[in-house]
Amino acid sequence: MALRTSFLLPSLKLIAAFSLACAASCALAENVKIAFIDPLSGPFAPVGHNLLRSFQTIAALSNQKKWGGEHTIEVVGFDNKGSPQESLIQLKSAIDQGYRYITQGNGSGVALALIDAVNKHNERNPGKEVLFLNHSAGDPMLTNAKCSFWHFRFDAHSEMKMESLTSYMAQDPAIRKVYVIGQNYALGQEVSRTSRIYLKRKRPDMQIVGDDLHPIGQVKDFSPYIAKIKASGADTVITANWGTDLALLIKAAKEADLKANFYTFYAATTGVPTAMGAAGLDRVKYVAYWNLNNESYAGKDIIEQFRKKYNDDYYAMASYTIMAMLGRAFREGASTDPLKVALAMEGMKVKSLNGEVEMRKSDHQAQQPLYIATWTKKNNTDVRFDQEDTGYGWRTNKKIAAYVATQPTSCQMKRPLR
Repeated sequence: MALRTSFLLPSLKLIAAFSLACAASCALAENVKIAFIDPLSGPFAPVGHNLLRSFQTIAALSNQKKWGGEHTIEVVGFDNKGSPQESLIQLKSAIDQGYRYITQGNGSGVALALIDAVNKHNERNPGKEVLFLNHSAGDPMLTNAKCSFWHFRFDAHSEMKMESLTSYMAQDPAIRKVYVIGQNYALGQEVSRTSRIYLKRKRPDMQIVGDDLHPIGQVKDFSPYIAKIKASGADTVITANWGTDLALLIKAAKEADLKANFYTFYAATTGVPTAMGAAGLDRVKYVAYWNLNNESYAGKDIIEQFRKKYNDDYYAMASYTIMAMLGRAFREGASTDPLKVALAMEGMKVKSLNGEVEMRKSDHQAQQPLYIATWTKKNNTDVRFDQEDTGYGWRTNKKIAAYVATQPTSCQMKRPLR
């Protein structure tokens, strides 16, 4: 009996030690919920639903591949109806439900309201802070005058895009007359201002022959704006419109047989490809942080699976970068606490679908390569993926290195004391 007991003791000790380790691991594993606060109803709902599905798809991939170790991520939609006021209501609802991470990007006016609210909440509730992961709100102010330790932007802001876009345009001697049109809110106003500055510096011979701002999400017929563009003699249009406002603008240009080329920020987003169809062939370009038809077809499996599951296009690659950084921050910070995660993400570099992305510490602005692409026919060589079953997709004209697009920052970040 004594022999039998002595034989069992080491095994019992090993089992006990393993059980304790497993229990500790399981206790530390968390399901981190992210509140997706963007339009899920109204005119911009199609873009919002695409983005939500994109985040949920990459969250599932992150969980499967254990990017965050034993921690898992869940993304839940909160409909802000495109309104800053409704966004604040949804933010409060999410916080009341225990959410400590939010993501948003459709509208810089919304992003500005959320940054202010998150800052106030975090000051009043130490230990219960909320982290704001901005997937696409592009006003430079968000990482300059209004920068916050609790805010990280994963898209390139409008000045970074404008730097790249106007450098590309400056090389085309056929561009002589430019018309600028945009939504009348923070981003549209910023693009209106910077397009003049950048073009004057790079091609002083170019004329800005028109500059219009229209109400966001309210114009149903853009034919009067297109008529003004035609009358101006513009050969090129610059617009940062997105969602329905861009789709309807392109549709009106198509119906009026406007021959001008369009240089856009968001022509790859839901609804716009269908509105362009054949009429946009070789005429519409965009600048963005990714192209489905990139140089190595990085993300091919995600694109194909997303299309099969949702009959939709995966284009919101910021969802991939966010999940990659968040998962790594969970591991490196050995915590899901937003403060520790924020500190871990500062200066972090990850390999995303567009190459290396760095989260600049000074202003929490992602530094990454950008693409300029042209709408053209699917050809199974350099345009393997079309969009919205149109038979047309985006051919990469140029991949721009991160250092070319980078811009200085005026951010004077207030950092937490604890």
